[in-house]
Amino acid sequence: MMDRFTTARERMVSEQLACRGISDSNVLKVMSEVPRHLFVDDAMQGRAYGDHPLPIASDQTISQPLIVAAMTQALQLQGTEKVLEIGTGSGYQAAVLSRLCANVYTVERINTLLAGARKIFDQLRCYNILSRLDDGTMGWREHAPYDAIIVTAGSPEIPEPLIDQLADPGRMVIPVGERDVQELHYLTKIDGEIEVQQLESVRFVSLIGEHGWK
Repeated sequence: MMDRFTTARERMVSEQLACRGISDSNVLKVMSEVPRHLFVDDAMQGRAYGDHPLPIASDQTISQPLIVAAMTQALQLQGTEKVLEIGTGSGYQAAVLSRLCANVYTVERINTLLAGARKIFDQLRCYNILSRLDDGTMGWREHAPYDAIIVTAGSPEIPEPLIDQLADPGRMVIPVGERDVQELHYLTKIDGEIEVQQLESVRFVSLIGEHGWK
């Protein structure tokens, strides 16, 4: 999508992503295309492609581009998957995912954020994104199982409903730890066996809900 931010997106990809471990060509391509500036307030658009998170409404954040790309790459999407996202937020992560898989199901607990994200999804014609206002720690059982699950808020532990709703085989990325800092966990389910690896230290807003922070 050509716009006045095209050069900024290309610079973001080359200077922040490709040289720091993001090697999936499809992820790099999508990150160079999705207009990140649409997902932040007008006053923040000039900073949309910087190497940092940005504040959005309701004391939430839009993640640093590198973290969005790293979590997306970890899911190893091939284009046919059904993906569950917990924490719609600005909608940017869901928009990125929507170009890399068959369907995205995204759950958000804050109505104003979800309403804003839905408007941008329509603007970008992201018709393969289905969204819901609910407690994300409960997942979205109606459409389970999911080939991949991504959680964009920090949880004290991995919510059991999400493990239950993950397909076999399936994979999940989720920040787990304290409220101020977490480790990004990569979980796989294969033949009923769960394996968890820690990828890197991250800092996300808190995952609020029955199976998260109270």
